[in-house]
Amino acid sequence: MNTPLSRRRFLQASAGASTLFAVPYFVPARAFGANERIITGHIGVGPQGKVNLKALLKNAAAVCDVDKSRAAEAAKMVMDGGNQCEVFGDYRKLLDRKDIDAVVVCTPDHWHALATIHACQAGKDVYCEKPLSLTIAEGRKMVEAARANKRVVQTGSQQRSDAKFRQACEYVRNGRLGMIKEVLVGIPDPNHPKMAVPDSDPPSELDYEMWLGPAPQRPYNTNRVHYNFRFFWDYSGGQMTNFGAHHIDIAQWGLGMDTSGPVSSEGTATYVPDRSICEVTRTCRVTHTYASGVKMVVGQEQKDIREGVTFIGDKGRLWVARGKIESDPVDILKVPLTDTDTRLYASENHHADFLNCIKSRKPPVADVEIGHRTATICHLGNIALRLGRKLTWDPATEQITGDAEAAKWLSRTYRAPWKLG
Repeated sequence: MNTPLSRRRFLQASAGASTLFAVPYFVPARAFGANERIITGHIGVGPQGKVNLKALLKNAAAVCDVDKSRAAEAAKMVMDGGNQCEVFGDYRKLLDRKDIDAVVVCTPDHWHALATIHACQAGKDVYCEKPLSLTIAEGRKMVEAARANKRVVQTGSQQRSDAKFRQACEYVRNGRLGMIKEVLVGIPDPNHPKMAVPDSDPPSELDYEMWLGPAPQRPYNTNRVHYNFRFFWDYSGGQMTNFGAHHIDIAQWGLGMDTSGPVSSEGTATYVPDRSICEVTRTCRVTHTYASGVKMVVGQEQKDIREGVTFIGDKGRLWVARGKIESDPVDILKVPLTDTDTRLYASENHHADFLNCIKSRKPPVADVEIGHRTATICHLGNIALRLGRKLTWDPATEQITGDAEAAKWLSRTYRAPWKLG
């Protein structure tokens, strides 16, 4: 009588055959029954990383962080939850574990692309935090890696799994506001450190060389690392790619532009006088114009733009933010959608949707292409602001046209030995 072959025994038995394939051999969890545990590894376990870890605690088997103290705290969470946990300081070693099905990437933005691409190449599915990328070129490479390796990649744009945001987009898509003319996106000011501090040696628990990775070499400064990374261009794009990535994503969803984008971007910005504590925008106003003539106006600390997303049509307007949704006139939201109305992908839990798609092999609610297109608009806004001029964008070819200098900003040079691809 044959003994049923467990997933782990199958992987062990297949290890010797892995050299026959271009990437490590991977057997999806769906091949072994719906109840078998999907095993996850967690790359980057700072504050948001721990939020993701908590959501997937039953699945976690390994954590990785360049900060040993953060890694130790995360490992304790996993073990307190009843699982064994291996700790890594280099994500590439975590990817070598054949039993790990999927990884959660919650590093600073400048590491998103490489960690995601390498995970896809290693046969892992990926949950990558927003913004998906640091540059537009990175985002396209991430999509290509996901498709070439047939991986499920969920962007951490969790507002897509919130009923109110989905409701707002469904009302817009079903014409309840009439013809959409404008979408306002409100983002907050940067919550950066208020005082400059001198450069110093990195703390002993931090592998600063690995923290920098592909980013330019800089002296260590506590105001640039961990949460503060988002206020420096080397690693992030400020609130434009932080809250902007969330709300622009909803604007795209409501407009039905998940695989496209605007045709031009322009705007103005102000900055913190002391660039040693914050390089990114202090306030801004960016107008993205679509081929249809619809305008998306992204405002940072603009009095006429509420934080969140406001859709404006010729029959009314609808505002949505976390936990809140309002319409003007109020009767718009009082009339429920019907069975014949268009309905959007319904996910009630972003992490559960990721796990379900690992089993079904279907694209998740915030698929990598969606995350890339959203991040692209964030990056275009920042490029227009930094250059101080209007950009013309071709969403089909993903190129800035008629401006060779601006086109160079679509990618960045990686610090050796790191390479994109």
